[in-house]
This record gives sequence, C-alpha cells and structure tokens, in this order.
Amino acid sequence: MRLLERMRKEWFMIGIVLAIAGAKLEPSIGVNGGPLMPEITVSYIAVATIFFNSGLSLNTEELTSALVHIKLHLFIQIFTLAFFPAAIWLLLQLLSITPINEWLLKGLQTVGCMPPPVSSAVILTKAVGGNEGIVVTPLLLLLFLHSSSSVPFTSIFSQLFMTVVVPLIIGQIVRRYIKDWLERKKPPFGAVSSSVLLVIIYTTFCDTFSNPDIDLDRFSLILILFIICSIQLSFMLLTFIFSTRNNSGFTPADTVAVMFCSTHKSLTLGIPMLKIVFAGHEYLSLISVPLLIYHPVQILLGSVLVPTIRSWMVSRQKGVKLTRPTV
Repeated sequence: MRLLERMRKEWFMIGIVLAIAGAKLEPSIGVNGGPLMPEITVSYIAVATIFFNSGLSLNTEELTSALVHIKLHLFIQIFTLAFFPAAIWLLLQLLSITPINEWLLKGLQTVGCMPPPVSSAVILTKAVGGNEGIVVTPLLLLLFLHSSSSVPFTSIFSQLFMTVVVPLIIGQIVRRYIKDWLERKKPPFGAVSSSVLLVIIYTTFCDTFSNPDIDLDRFSLILILFIICSIQLSFMLLTFIFSTRNNSGFTPADTVAVMFCSTHKSLTLGIPMLKIVFAGHEYLSLISVPLLIYHPVQILLGSVLVPTIRSWMVSRQKGVKLTRPTV
C-alpha cells in the first residue's frame, strides 16, 4: 500500500511538470473565457469535487479518536498557523531588499499560511510508526490571506462555504450511507483529487503564459528552492528540539507527528484556496509557484529522513521500556 502511494505521488509530481508544460505550449485552452471555461469548471466544479472527495474519504471515527491528543494537536496548530507564518513574515522583511521576484516572495508567505496536508504528513508518520491526525479548517487561512486579495472578504467567504464546506459536509453524509461499500471497494480517492488538482494547476499557468508581461527569472526560482529547503530542514530540527525536551510530555511517536505535521503544507487545499482568494489576479501562478515547489521538496526530504527518524524512535522506545520499573 505504501509503495502504491509513493508511486502515485511520484506520478503526480511528473503530472505537475506536464501540466505546466502543457500550459506553456497551448495556454489559450485553459485561460478564462477559453474552451475549458475555468471560471466555472475550475473555480466551482473542480474545487467542489476535491472537497466532496475529501468528505467521502475522511474517516470521522479515526479523526474523533485522534482528538484525545489535545496537547499534540494544540502544539501543531500553534506552530503551523501562528509561528510558521510569523517566522516567514520576518524572513520576508529581510528578503524584500533582495532582487528576488516580489510575487514569489508573496507566494512564500502564502505557503507559511497553509495547513498541514491530510496526505504526505500522515503517510510519512505512518511509515515511521508514529501518531497521526490533525484537522485544520480552511477558514483559518483567511486570517492570513484575505488582506492581500483583491476579492472582497464576503465573496471569499461565500465561495469558500459553497465550494469547500458544503461539499465536504455532503461527502461526509454520503459516506455514512455507503461506508461499508467504500471500505470494501476502496475507491481511488487520492488519484481523483490529484487529477482534478492537475487541471487547476494547468489552467492557473495558462493565464500566466497567455500574459506576455509576466516574466520569471531563473535566479529567483533557484533562490526560492534553496530557501524552501532551508526552511523545511530548520523547522523540522526546531520541532524536534521542542518536542524532545524533558518536560515536553511528548512520546517519541508524538515527536514524529510533530515533525511532519508541523512543517508540511497542503497542496490539495492550498491551490484551490489560492484560486479562490486570488481569483482573477494576474500573478496568481507566480504566487502559486512556492507551494508547487514546497510540495515535492517536503515529500523528498521526508522520504530521505524516514529511516533515520524510525531508527531514532525505535531506540528511544526501547530505552523507555528498559527504564520502567518492574513490578
């Protein structure tokens, strides 16, 4: 199962490259007003499909049982939605004096505002053997993103409600009636969401490549890639240090969940959210680039670190067992 999931993620990363390349070759198909009519099919139908699919696949029973780890969830929520965006904001104050493309820097700020995914962080945590489960409401993102958007807050809220909240709730309701069938057949929820997400990415970059005024230099891209790698490694180390202190109260398995869930960002939620919050923005694709880079980087770094973290966790758990007094 893990092998299939890893292969799906590898194909998805290839799909991102192909979607951007396709938009470069023929942008007229996916631009607003083009044959695909993304202002309707993407902004509403595609986004709603992703969250209806999420509602169908979300196991509420496991989610409820995971909420007993109050301290763990509180730490992850505060780190992800308070410390992370604040730290990125401070970093951007320094980077603003550099020649890095300003829209890529804005995109880096939106990355900091994204919640952890219900995919890569959970999969990597499972691969090590740690605890999992974190719930982040999409509405919390508006706290950080709406001020940079040209779309009125009421419009953002109403579209979020209709394309994110409502489909998610409907998906959960439908799941209750077909739960046995879903567990028996195991539909390819991940593949469906990934396919729809690629369509969103394709249409986003169609708008970019159809605009001759938008230019992206390689120097900025290389620097953003280096910054993203540095952020992920630094924050993983920081969460490891915090969660392994003597008075932290976290188990080794909790530390694994903290490291992955606090530092990983959701592409599946992020791209549709950016599409809503920055609707019609001519630089939307550039704002999306850091998140598109962050996603494969977090998978690659996480995969490389899994064996080391697993060895550390096993050794710590053995040490705890040996120090327990015998009765």
